[in-house]
Amino acid sequence: MGGSKMEGGSKTEGTSAPAPAPALRRDPYEVLSVTRDSTDQEIKTAYRKLALKYHPDKNVNNPEASEHFKEVAYSYSILSDPEKRRQFDNAGFEALDAEGMDMEIDLSNLGTVNTMFAALFSKLGVPIKTTISANVLEEALNGTVTVRPLPIGTSVSGKVEKQCAHFFGVTISEEQAESGIVIRVTSAAQSKFKLLYFEQDANGGYGLGLQEDSEKTGKVTSAGMYFLHFQVYRMDSTVNALAMAKDPEAAFFKKLEGLQPCEVSELKPGTHIFAVYGDNFFKTASYTIEAVCAKSYEDTTNKLKEIEAQILRKRTDLRQFETEYRKALARFQEVTNRYSQEKQSVDELLKQRDSIHSSFTIARSVVISGGSGTHVSNGSFSSSSSTSKVPGEDFKPESPGEDGSSDGKDKSSRKKWFNLNLKGSDKKVG
Repeated sequence: MGGSKMEGGSKTEGTSAPAPAPALRRDPYEVLSVTRDSTDQEIKTAYRKLALKYHPDKNVNNPEASEHFKEVAYSYSILSDPEKRRQFDNAGFEALDAEGMDMEIDLSNLGTVNTMFAALFSKLGVPIKTTISANVLEEALNGTVTVRPLPIGTSVSGKVEKQCAHFFGVTISEEQAESGIVIRVTSAAQSKFKLLYFEQDANGGYGLGLQEDSEKTGKVTSAGMYFLHFQVYRMDSTVNALAMAKDPEAAFFKKLEGLQPCEVSELKPGTHIFAVYGDNFFKTASYTIEAVCAKSYEDTTNKLKEIEAQILRKRTDLRQFETEYRKALARFQEVTNRYSQEKQSVDELLKQRDSIHSSFTIARSVVISGGSGTHVSNGSFSSSSSTSKVPGEDFKPESPGEDGSSDGKDKSSRKKWFNLNLKGSDKKVG
């Protein structure tokens, strides 16, 4: 069945909002005003009433209400779980603590009214969980809602106002109950909505039992509940979104950890109440709700059963593979670091070798002092002038050229250069 249960449910890592127990924790039976002999239904009814009493919508100006609300949820998280209740009855809170049980409340699973405290803000890129209006829950509990019939094999389209709900009654025969029932809601407009399932309450009203938030699949948003006599799972996308926010690389391994078993896998013959809730603060939600019998979808039902089993096996495989991957990744990082170190070491050794090779030479740099500023290096001369000269050129005597003629221009140039440093003289040396 594809829907999250309103009350109870085990804690899912990464999705719970901490509800730290007070230093002096009150007896959960006292908080819920029930006795140790109270039935599960009596405890559930008491919880629903108190949850509505302290609902944030009804206590906007009363900050103490939220503390009472969390205390109620904390108490119900114990008494709604048979094993926790047994341990508490035997040895109190110490038994729970001694077992190392995480007493943080998974408010997103405890119920729709509780999800306000499990809001995961979009700063982390995590979808924000929303709460159902207290008015809708209270009207349902009082049985004052209008219920429209939704016969098996039909669909109904409509538009539901923001923070409001349209209720539908699905009546199933014994044969249909044995075959299995599927309730699906889609929105071509990609509206945000919730699909809700209500249980008959003792006072004749309806108490919220299951909920499923719409998810975008392709070009539509959709939500479904599957009562097919085998375990169907719902996906809590916040688990993967949180993992992505903390460590993008780890998100893949958490992709299937959001699978949560749905508590109800079949419906009894009779009339069952479903609702489409407009889960948007700003606009109406367009939707189409369908109720079908699995008998007409036998092949599809078998495919779903098989794919659920495959996904569960894959989740187990991924858990094992993550361990192997982490070890291999650590080893890869180790050899990658060594690669960088070895590369640096080899480059340094070759550099040292080149330096040593260049030391095998007879020529040495010799500095020649003189007014010309010339020096000889490795047997060759160079001048401080920007013009390169043939070795010994500056030391040639002023003599006629090879053709026997005297180059007066060059001589004049040399004389001019020679007198550059003579101060106070405008005469040229003849």
